[in-house]
Amino acid sequence: MAETGAATGTVEEEGVRRRDWIHIAAISTAGVGGASVLYPLITQMAPSADVLAASTTDVDVSAIQPGQSIKAVFREQPLFIKRLTAEEIAEAEGVDVSSLRDPQSLADRTKEGREDVLVTMGVCTHLGCVPLGAAEGENKGDFGGYYCPCHGSHYDTAGRIRKGPAPTNLEVPEYAFNGDVIRVG
Repeated sequence: MAETGAATGTVEEEGVRRRDWIHIAAISTAGVGGASVLYPLITQMAPSADVLAASTTDVDVSAIQPGQSIKAVFREQPLFIKRLTAEEIAEAEGVDVSSLRDPQSLADRTKEGREDVLVTMGVCTHLGCVPLGAAEGENKGDFGGYYCPCHGSHYDTAGRIRKGPAPTNLEVPEYAFNGDVIRVG
């Protein structure tokens, strides 16, 4: 009988090993199956090539003279880039920031060392209209910056809301200088 017990113990040990192997194989198969289902779901959420191409915009600002503005397009929305004159900078810095609805100084809205270049989105923060003031001869509003004709919001030379229903300043997108080229986005 001693031999039979020893033989039985070996069979049980092999049974446990087989069962472990079956569990490992089943879990591995389920893992591979789950990954093959999740991979397409996750990758379809990644932006397409045309969206990635529109994620940044480069604008050369070397030809913009003081007091001049240009319009560009960033993510299918207007982008205003203005080179401020010394008078406009002084006027913007002379405003008591605490008196503004959305308190920001000119330094908060421009890059250090390039305070003469203001980059803002050309979309009114009230209802999304395109303000006037970026092109030559357009109405610049009561504060010499931008004027939204839809509901009468007036922005100053730093793109800060000063009068009208707009709740916040014109948005300043993420941007960086590379010489005289601005990369927005």
